Amino acid sequence: MRRVVITGRGIIAPLGNTPETFFANLMAGKSGIRRLETDFAEGLDVKIAAAVDFDPLQHLTKHKASGLDRVSQIALVAANQAIADAQLDLAQADKSRIGVYLGTGMGGAAASEEGYIRLYRDNASRLKPFTVLMAMNSAAASQIGLEHGLSGPNLTYSTACSSSSVAIGEAFRQIRHGYADVMLAGGSEALLTYATIRAWEALRTLAKEDPTDPGASCKPFSLDRTGLVLGEGAAMVVLEELERAQARGAKIYAELTGFGCANDCTHITSPTIEGQTRVMRAALDSTNLRPEDIGYINAHGTATQLNDAVETAAIKAVFGEHAAKLAISSTKSAHGHLMGAAGAVEFIAALMALEQQAVPPTINLQNPDPACDLDYVPNQGRSDVTLRHVMSNSFAFGGTGGVLIASKI
Repeated sequence: MRRVVITGRGIIAPLGNTPETFFANLMAGKSGIRRLETDFAEGLDVKIAAAVDFDPLQHLTKHKASGLDRVSQIALVAANQAIADAQLDLAQADKSRIGVYLGTGMGGAAASEEGYIRLYRDNASRLKPFTVLMAMNSAAASQIGLEHGLSGPNLTYSTACSSSSVAIGEAFRQIRHGYADVMLAGGSEALLTYATIRAWEALRTLAKEDPTDPGASCKPFSLDRTGLVLGEGAAMVVLEELERAQARGAKIYAELTGFGCANDCTHITSPTIEGQTRVMRAALDSTNLRPEDIGYINAHGTATQLNDAVETAAIKAVFGEHAAKLAISSTKSAHGHLMGAAGAVEFIAALMALEQQAVPPTINLQNPDPACDLDYVPNQGRSDVTLRHVMSNSFAFGGTGGVLIASKI
């Protein structure tokens, strides 16, 4: 099987629109969670979210931006950033060997909601001609392929919170088994719409706003955690076959060495220790690594009562005595839960940790839960650590988990 490396990274996230800015803000303990500043915010019970600072007209022409939902706009910009970072010469490449795999949970949520508003509130007789093309889940991946003429495999994965981890993992397999040479892989989510937030409110999993600081509302592994905070954003990586990358003199950030995917088949919203254990073990089994080789885990860490305790127990089951020596953090504490894009954003955080030999913190962890008693790097990041292999966990509603492992090369 062929070796797969990461040669490019792109991100549009609540804490920054480049990998370097994003990670610097993570390490500084900053929060991208704040009160929503939208015309519908006063109609919400939960008024906090993690939005991106993104003006499409700074990156796209007015004509192109007008035909894309926000989920496709940010995905395309993140993909363009990753391609530029990898210095891919697409003009000379065999584009039939380059594909796009992208994860999203809600797809074009804003386009769908706008259509319903026009129909049911405004009693319009017609919708915008491109409503279907903007709203469909596959729109973002399709736009990336069209933009660059990439005629390799182009697939969209929608497995809720693990969508983009699964997309990256399956893209890894495409190269590993010889079906492609280069893959653009990641995820995008833009679900901060009135109806979507109200639907999440009804599910009763959203965090209560912290009374003293909205930015401190997401508290993974804390005894006083109250739930997740919704976020938006996109992240993409360029995956490339090792010898191809070396032949063109590409900068190699890391090797993607492992991927595990499984479903716990127990309950659509409640994770199990056995299910999360199965996915992490599957990722390790796809490598030549032992559990004690992993130095850092970017945890799923949603700040929901059930997940954080289950994930703690699952890590203990997989890593045994080494679990106590692992540095683990939930960067969702700072950038919120980006749903279909969460895995890709958090994988970039793990890649940056590997590159900079630094571990970002779990912020807002002032009151640790005794049931979550591992080293969750509370409140302050750590520099000058020694990392060779890192893991990124994603566990989803519906039960599908995706775990990625990256290694220094």
